[in-house]
Amino acid sequence: MAHARGRRRCKLKVTLLAVTTLLLTVNLHVSAQRHASGANPQNSTEQTPSKQNESRTGPLSGYMDFHFNNPEKEDPRFDFHRFVLLFSHSFTDRIRFVGELELEHAVVEGLEKNGELELEQAYVDFLVAPKLNLRAGMLLVPVGIINERHEPPSFQGVERPFVDTVIIPSTWFEAGAGIHGELGQGWRYRAYVMAPLDASEFNAEEGIRGGRQKGVEANTRSLAHTGRLEYVGLPGLSLGTSYWYGKTSGISFPDVNSRVLLGEVDGRYRNGNLEFRSQYVHLFLDGAAELNSRIQRTVGVSPNIAEQIRGLYLESTYFVLPHAAPRELALFLRYENFDTQYRMPTGFLPLKRFDRSAWVIGFTYYPDPDVAVKFDYSIVRNQSSLVNAPNSLNLGLGWWF
Repeated sequence: MAHARGRRRCKLKVTLLAVTTLLLTVNLHVSAQRHASGANPQNSTEQTPSKQNESRTGPLSGYMDFHFNNPEKEDPRFDFHRFVLLFSHSFTDRIRFVGELELEHAVVEGLEKNGELELEQAYVDFLVAPKLNLRAGMLLVPVGIINERHEPPSFQGVERPFVDTVIIPSTWFEAGAGIHGELGQGWRYRAYVMAPLDASEFNAEEGIRGGRQKGVEANTRSLAHTGRLEYVGLPGLSLGTSYWYGKTSGISFPDVNSRVLLGEVDGRYRNGNLEFRSQYVHLFLDGAAELNSRIQRTVGVSPNIAEQIRGLYLESTYFVLPHAAPRELALFLRYENFDTQYRMPTGFLPLKRFDRSAWVIGFTYYPDPDVAVKFDYSIVRNQSSLVNAPNSLNLGLGWWF
């Protein structure tokens, strides 16, 4: 089963390479345009004024990030982590397409784990009214702060927060369809039906991350649903809550009755030189004991999947140069606590090395609002007396256009 999925993903990567070449050829005549501040195609319902029903392509946009990572007791390394291109086309003022292709770690070689080429977004919006619009295709799951908005200048730190990679498996995208809109007075929402997670790929270290189907002939024996509600009605304040719920796909174990419920709350606030953000995520997995037992009988090793995992972080940022143009310097400190073995099913013991916490301290210098030069030092601890979590010094350069 895993080998067949690998072949399908390999074919998809080859296809995506061809699509990338075609789209670049089509868009060479289009000038690059900067992102609007705070705008994101997933969140926006605005219509660009133009001639009625005029078809237009562009602009071409994207983001990239380049890292130097030096974990303790490991060799330091350079990594061109992400090269991302976004394409858009408006068929009319009320029908638009948005696509995003991402190349990770610079090189993709067949089934080797050197890099990934992923179709993270490819959807069509039908803009009916500000309060109710339709969307279908490959969508970003609307959970948390980072998953929908993860361009390097938009967050502090070289790498994304641990909670947004280990607990919320960003970048989390899946095939689906749904509605979105702005309700007025600062309220907006997104609600989708999507392909579910594949529980046979869950594990103790990264929770549900391996269960993302990523739209690759995704099994939809059952469907998941997800949604997000946000409030942005006061200057500098953004509050959000989101969820994911669904049976697992049952690709390998169709008779195992397991369900995932993820709930999340987050907040961001900026006043003058100070900015604060926080997030809490809690995930429940029904049927974890049966799932562990079935996988152990199949492959010989139990994945030790927990029935609850959770994570949180608190972050404060001080802008030394508080004016966004042309230069800005931000100092930040973030505390994270994330545990993929938070509550275990009866008969299973937690692996303490996966009960982790981290302090991340660093700065971001913006020579331009869309370019970020980053430095941080991560101090990571776990509850194991045998296995140490490595600290890491990190440098990064990220930009968007």
